Amino acid sequence: MSDQLEKAQSVSTSAWQEFLTDVARCLRFYSRLPVQSLPWEHDPYAPPDFQRLTRVLPVAGLALGLLPALVLAVALFLTLGPWLAATLSVATMALTTGAFHEDGLADTADSFGGATRERRLAIMKDSLIGSYGASALILSFALRIGALATLASRLDPFAACASLLIAASLSRTAALMPLVLLPPARPDGASHAVGQPTREAFWFAAALAAGLAVILGMIAGLAPSGIALMLSLSALSGLALTRFAARHIQGQTGDIAGAAQQIAEIAALIGLLTVTEP
Repeated sequence: MSDQLEKAQSVSTSAWQEFLTDVARCLRFYSRLPVQSLPWEHDPYAPPDFQRLTRVLPVAGLALGLLPALVLAVALFLTLGPWLAATLSVATMALTTGAFHEDGLADTADSFGGATRERRLAIMKDSLIGSYGASALILSFALRIGALATLASRLDPFAACASLLIAASLSRTAALMPLVLLPPARPDGASHAVGQPTREAFWFAAALAAGLAVILGMIAGLAPSGIALMLSLSALSGLALTRFAARHIQGQTGDIAGAAQQIAEIAALIGLLTVTEP
């Protein structure tokens, strides 16, 4: 009996270590946060394996939203006003992630100028930014700041922070859809190198993201219809970018995933806003 108990405890400890390791690796990949190696990690800076990391991405998304949510709460507490508070929060998220997803959105928008698939892929790989990309970035920041500021003016600070956290988690989960449903557009691209997530892992992540959104939303007192809209609109955004990528470049890239995250985050915040009373 004692041996069985020790074995069960060992399995439980190992499972928690694997979970924390995967979350840490997600944070290293998706952010500029100085995530230190865990005591049991053998190769903390190995290339990410999305067949493993997909399952914990909703939790990592919540973690990425913690610092921006804290900035939002402190700015509101200092009575800086909802617009400045939202601007500081969104700026903090961009700094935390190194504008990781914004870069993907800009490259995807710039690819609109390509007449062929090959030209579009070449534009997406180019580090220069064009007018389409610059316009997309301006609109993305404006829409996220505007939506978050309006939510902050209509909700109490905790609920506003919760909405930011939910959007951060749901949008990163929605960004997995093109990676799961489409083949890599380039044989030498980053999305090919990190491995294609399985559909089983994605559905697990989707269920986890939905569960976290419902729990956090109910604790924060968000309207159930608002939570439902955040879930559905973020998912529809991911599906829309997937269909767009299938037509546009007949596959997916990391830039497409970044664009999906940005649009899903905007859609989730605006979805909640539509049912939030002034």
